[in-house]
Amino acid sequence: MRLTLSSEFVLNTVMTNESGQVLYRTSTPKFRLKGRSTTIYKVVPNTDPSDMQDRFETIGEIEWQMFGPATMRLHGKEMNTNQFIPRHGVRGRKRTFTGPDGRPYRWDMRYTVVVLSDNDSTRRELARSHRRSLGIIGPKREPSLEIHPDLMPILDTVVLTFVYVEKLRMEKAGKRKRGDVKVARDA
Repeated sequence: MRLTLSSEFVLNTVMTNESGQVLYRTSTPKFRLKGRSTTIYKVVPNTDPSDMQDRFETIGEIEWQMFGPATMRLHGKEMNTNQFIPRHGVRGRKRTFTGPDGRPYRWDMRYTVVVLSDNDSTRRELARSHRRSLGIIGPKREPSLEIHPDLMPILDTVVLTFVYVEKLRMEKAGKRKRGDVKVARDA
């Protein structure tokens, strides 16, 4: 399955399947007096054929903190990110979690993408993000998340953790860019 994103900015995007049907939507208000939070909505199938509007229900939320760990909620269950999806590795670019299916998973934050795999000896790749491609080299492509069919039963968890690790990856990439600019100016 491929979820196509309306924007690479995962905190405010719409995710559609291969048929163009909206499945998820994320929303993060720009300004808030209290802590900033991202809400994840899932489309609710409409049983009324005369009403063609999508309806959404809130399935999850990520409360971002200026200092300290974020708090995640999924289907009413609250989780501290330090316990639910702790960082690993020298630079903290790996995040592991146990899915609702009891299996261990691992997100790797690479320079431009994030990759989800089984966190066992197989390291089987199960999901991979793709950045927008303008088609200059290779085919034109919208930003997306490619997901293995085995993950369909835990798709809500995959989407929630994807939004979390992709935001972290974007922040790290932004710091790297700002650092590169600073070094270039100092040279």
